[in-house]
Amino acid sequence: MPAPRDRAALIKAARMYFLDGRSQDDVARALGTSRSNVSRMLTAARAQGIVEIRVHDQTSREKELEQALQERFELAHVRVAAFRPGVDALAAAGDLAAQWLDESLRDGQVLGLSWGTSLQAMVESFSVDQPRSVEVVPLIGGLSPADSFVAGQELVRELAGRLGATYRYLHAPALLRSETARDALLAEPTVAEVLERAKAADIAMVGIGSVGTGSSSEMLHWLGLSDAERQAFLASEPIGDTCCRFFDAAGRAVPGVVQDRVLAVDLDDLRRIPTVIGVATGVEKARGVLGALRGALIDGLITDASLALALLSEPRKP
Repeated sequence: MPAPRDRAALIKAARMYFLDGRSQDDVARALGTSRSNVSRMLTAARAQGIVEIRVHDQTSREKELEQALQERFELAHVRVAAFRPGVDALAAAGDLAAQWLDESLRDGQVLGLSWGTSLQAMVESFSVDQPRSVEVVPLIGGLSPADSFVAGQELVRELAGRLGATYRYLHAPALLRSETARDALLAEPTVAEVLERAKAADIAMVGIGSVGTGSSSEMLHWLGLSDAERQAFLASEPIGDTCCRFFDAAGRAVPGVVQDRVLAVDLDDLRRIPTVIGVATGVEKARGVLGALRGALIDGLITDASLALALLSEPRKP
């Protein structure tokens, strides 16, 4: 077993963790030691100057926009990435989301996660020096029906690995072709147990979509709606979605065939989670995010300056 003061072992552990991006569990297996010993080795590597950490802040914040959003929509938590030429807004918001979560997450908590590119950016930015005693759970079915979707189960596994945390899979698709298929899966004890755990989350990090753009359109396509079903759905005037649940301009759930074919926590379940943070960027998401804000679906928002300005140009109520 490598000793924490073995300089060669410290360098090897530091390379695998900091340069290769491997989890502490992976490093421990490679070195034939325990995760706790790897944690001590990484601490020793920093103390001996083997590892130097420099923070190049790519995510300056727009504090005035944050305050304005907080006051307009009565939010508890707001982060707005400032516009910077050459800096990707999605990555910047992902950095801010990772920072917020690192500061807010406490040992013993359950963290719920949906899916999407915004949350993928958050997960890719996440890094901790010490393992966190938390559990990561999916808020939606774990199988991605389209190549362009970022599968929720992969984000759950990746974030748990970066946290050194435990996690659960929901071994069922989020979108089904019939209500009967959805009900059959809900009757499975392993599926029901994970969903109940998700409903009991302390913090939920969710992406938000707008109807007619991106994955929101792909979800409707994959459900295989008939023309009549699609027309009935659109007649309810959906504007956005989160956790594969569609809502209208006031943030109310859109009932009907689409809702009945989704395997995920529902909007009321989401509202009961103590802290729900939406992560979204780009003005094309404005209508969807606005609906989520109006319906009190989220308690906080992490976004970029362009979307923040678009939201502030709209009235508080529909």
